[in-house]
Amino acid sequence: MDGLTARAKAWLAEDPDAETREELAKLIDAEDTAELTTRFSGTLQFGTAGLRGELGAGPMRMNRSVVIRAAAGLAAYLKAKGQTDGLVVIGYDARHKSADFARDTAAVMTGAGLRAAVLPRPLPTPVLAYAIRHLGAVAGVEVTASHNPPRDNGYKVYLGDGSQIVPPADAEIAAEIAAITSLADVPRPDSGWETLDDGVLDAYLARTDEVLAAGSPRTARTVYTAMHGVGKETLLAAFARAGFPEPVLVAEQAEPDPDFPTVAFPNPEEPGAMDLAFAKAHETDPDLIIANDPDADRCAAAVKEGGDKGQWRMLRGDEVGALLAEHLVRRGARGTFAESIVSSSLLGRIAEKAGLPYEETLTGFKWIARVEGLRYGYEEALGYCVDPEGVRDKDGITAALLITELASELKSEGRTLLDLLDDLAVEHGLHATDQLSVRVDDLSLISDAMRRLREQPPTLLAGLSVTKAEDLTKGTDALPPTDGLRYTLDGARVIVRPSGTEPKLKCYLEVVVPVGTHDDLPAARTKATELLSAIKRDLSAAAGI
Repeated sequence: MDGLTARAKAWLAEDPDAETREELAKLIDAEDTAELTTRFSGTLQFGTAGLRGELGAGPMRMNRSVVIRAAAGLAAYLKAKGQTDGLVVIGYDARHKSADFARDTAAVMTGAGLRAAVLPRPLPTPVLAYAIRHLGAVAGVEVTASHNPPRDNGYKVYLGDGSQIVPPADAEIAAEIAAITSLADVPRPDSGWETLDDGVLDAYLARTDEVLAAGSPRTARTVYTAMHGVGKETLLAAFARAGFPEPVLVAEQAEPDPDFPTVAFPNPEEPGAMDLAFAKAHETDPDLIIANDPDADRCAAAVKEGGDKGQWRMLRGDEVGALLAEHLVRRGARGTFAESIVSSSLLGRIAEKAGLPYEETLTGFKWIARVEGLRYGYEEALGYCVDPEGVRDKDGITAALLITELASELKSEGRTLLDLLDDLAVEHGLHATDQLSVRVDDLSLISDAMRRLREQPPTLLAGLSVTKAEDLTKGTDALPPTDGLRYTLDGARVIVRPSGTEPKLKCYLEVVVPVGTHDDLPAARTKATELLSAIKRDLSAAAGI
């Protein structure tokens, strides 16, 4: 306990935040060995998503001390790369401590001799990603934990190309962070940085016009939820510029609230998160429901099944990904279509038929955004890049515009998004996807499951033979190494990987069922559902989860 207490007291002595100082002092006074051990068992690791973790005192939590060190490490990295007086632009969401972390970052950059500019208020992450290139910055920082629980916050780093960092930059920045011995060595002036006006936001909004086709129908009526995040103002402005009907808001979730009081997890994919939006849709009967996650880089869409008396359901990310791809193809888009390996193979079929280049990348927009000649990229976790020249990251605002334009075009033909999905299934086969996701408190359960699958890989899932088993830690001809397993089956595909941002083991499943005509779709869907359920069952048993 003595060494642990000494480390905690040393941290306490230089903590600049009264709130976390009080929290840590109480733990020391109470001699809470278990909690202190948890917080001082190491340091929050700076990886390819930057930092993300629970708020609180100590090096294993998100707090001002950790953020100051991260900012100082980034500044040292930039200077080592010759960017001695470059601009770093900083954005932030409305979570607890986000504004403090943004201000600390600006102070550190200024103290290091770099120039810093902070967005005027909490704004969507894609506005920050846009601002980097728009302003000619050498780097950008977004303070956000995206759709994580209320107790979390995070620190996402972009370089001057406007895309998130990838190896080896992450390791090089982490080494600079580790070299900082004391906060006293990090100059933090009280002023000297710029707080931007709305010029950047206005430029971003002007750019959103370009994702839509001139003269396209703009009639689809929407219900919109910001999920207690920062998307509302920007999305409403973009929709107004485009000439769409003003979205009906889910009032209970419209304004930023860092406690996210109406949802257990502020992620449209989580059970129950869309319930209030569905209720509002039952009241107002729109053509479409649109949802952003709290930092508005993701976009969800929901549609009504079964006609006037039908129920609303969320479209899967893969379904929206295919719809947007088909929409862009029909509009004559050229360039490479790309997706992560965990997303549906349907995108490859659509691109192939259109004669367009297609690429698969590792999980994350940090990889998708780097595809040469990218025209469109998506990831099954509700992330879509529909304007890579403007935002080299997922963008929930422009994706919302594009899916609403498509719904409007189909509406003018007396059709719906579901009708177009049926057409794609008949043309390319029914591509049905699902996910087996296991959240854990003990991270060793994830490593145990991965070890079990590596030592005894399944040879049969849902009665389908595993024709190829790949350990992605070794990399492939097209992919760098990553912690994941990929199984190719006869008519199916499974990928297993630990989440990069949450304590989850994620298993991504896809089955492809041939479809002859529209009349065959009900039977194909039944077969796909049965296969996915059986794969889940067999995979759970094989992984011991």
